[in-house]
Amino acid sequence: MEIFLRLFNKVLVFVYHCFDRIVINGYLIGLLRPEQVSYLFRNVVGVSCVTKEVLSKRTTDFVRWVEAYAHNQGIEIRWAEKGVRKEDFVNPFLLRMQRSGKTGVYFIFMSMEQGWTFRSFVPKFPVSDPDFRFLRRQRSRYKHFYFYILDPLLGPMVMRVATFLPFVATFYLNGHSFIEGELKRRGFRFRKSDNAFLSVSDTKTLQEVADAFTPEVIRERLEHWSLVLGPKFSKRERRAMNLERSYAVSQVEYCRNFIFRNHFPIHKIFERSCELGMLSLTADKIAHVFGTRVTRHLKGKLQTNLGKTDHGHHVLRAYLKNSFVKQYEKFSTFLRHEVCSNNLTDLHLKKGLNHLIAVRQRFTEILDRFADQHAQGLNAHVDFPLFQRMAKPVTVGNTRIPGIKIQDTRMMRLFEVLLHASTVLRGLTTKDIHQRVLETFRLDSKSYSLNQLRYDLRKMRAHGLMERVGKRYAYRLTEKGVKAAWMFVFFHQRVGGPLANSLFHHRPNPALKPNGKLEAAYHKADKAIEKIIALVQAA
Repeated sequence: MEIFLRLFNKVLVFVYHCFDRIVINGYLIGLLRPEQVSYLFRNVVGVSCVTKEVLSKRTTDFVRWVEAYAHNQGIEIRWAEKGVRKEDFVNPFLLRMQRSGKTGVYFIFMSMEQGWTFRSFVPKFPVSDPDFRFLRRQRSRYKHFYFYILDPLLGPMVMRVATFLPFVATFYLNGHSFIEGELKRRGFRFRKSDNAFLSVSDTKTLQEVADAFTPEVIRERLEHWSLVLGPKFSKRERRAMNLERSYAVSQVEYCRNFIFRNHFPIHKIFERSCELGMLSLTADKIAHVFGTRVTRHLKGKLQTNLGKTDHGHHVLRAYLKNSFVKQYEKFSTFLRHEVCSNNLTDLHLKKGLNHLIAVRQRFTEILDRFADQHAQGLNAHVDFPLFQRMAKPVTVGNTRIPGIKIQDTRMMRLFEVLLHASTVLRGLTTKDIHQRVLETFRLDSKSYSLNQLRYDLRKMRAHGLMERVGKRYAYRLTEKGVKAAWMFVFFHQRVGGPLANSLFHHRPNPALKPNGKLEAAYHKADKAIEKIIALVQAA
């Protein structure tokens, strides 16, 4: 991370890291095993035979309670349709809730999904107790409720509750939502777009708020909604059994966002880093990023790939088992490094919610090593469309001035003359420049008139390549103009011109080439171009 900041500190506005998406499962401690369920019904409730109907009654009671709760609170409840993205569908309801200033449940989806439950079996062989039944854990397809909640502390969140025993609850949280709400409560100004903060009045406070997303804060709100929206148990059942919920992290995403000052460097830097990342992120380096070693006992994914999101953005991913670290840019505005894990045990971390701080520390170290791994690859030459930009017209006031094209012979001559005269501190008048162009290229005033020169100089001033010296009618190249002139002349005379000549007009004999580094490089470029053309034709 230190190397990355040292290289790009000048073009960065600020950097922050935080939890992004967290998926947490809540389990009823006293109803995880078949014998516990049997004890609940036979010893606490007083049901002698735990049949399918007895188990189904708990489901029916919970479903009826949810329907009654939705009716009393005026909450819309409907089945999730195939092909419809839930978050996009409920977004208008969320905006309506936010405008009202209220908090709570604003929508409920129903969905048929796979989940764990218990099944009652009659013993295969006769037993002394005719009411005896086997209970066995199995996966089945049944109804789940998705409660869409606007929490006063955590912001928008989702709680999924299974309608069959053991009533597993799954919570979908977002750290950026928590940070947004906390910044509003503290009165700080910020701009948030696409799940990232692009500006904030106090960047130090932003990181402090991100670090305040602790297990204690999360647990308090999960306990609240588990009690409000979870299945109901009587006082007798709660006294007899431990029906509190144990929370375990199922999926976690931790990100570091780099916010840049302007749009140009991020997109080109990312393109270049993807090219180099596919080659440089070998198995050993991926293992180093995750803080482990490659051994013969390592099983699962260990690879790098370049994918594409639904928004059309490329994503560079490096996988280790059920975890991966990825890099992507959004809208040429910010660069994100993110580490995701679907099984924390792969990284020798515990899943309990209480261990979330240890997860944050480990993931921060992974992102540090990932940033350092990419730092040298990002510190490379990237493509800048100078010639395309200069060829575009510009508007000065109400006047549209044409662009400067690389094939314009007049402009090439003018650039070459001005480069040779760039040491003249007092600048050159229009007549001086005109006279030098005529003498250098042996032209007459009819071939290149003074008005044509004034027209060319006007284009150069509009593009910021030339400036006036003091109050005199004398001109000289700006710093940008010197660089642009060198690029135009260098490309035309030293790169594009010689290579085009060898391709279309005269190919020098390689056996009789001069003993010089530049000529050897031209011949090498000729062979490379021929190879590229042959490969394209073969494809």
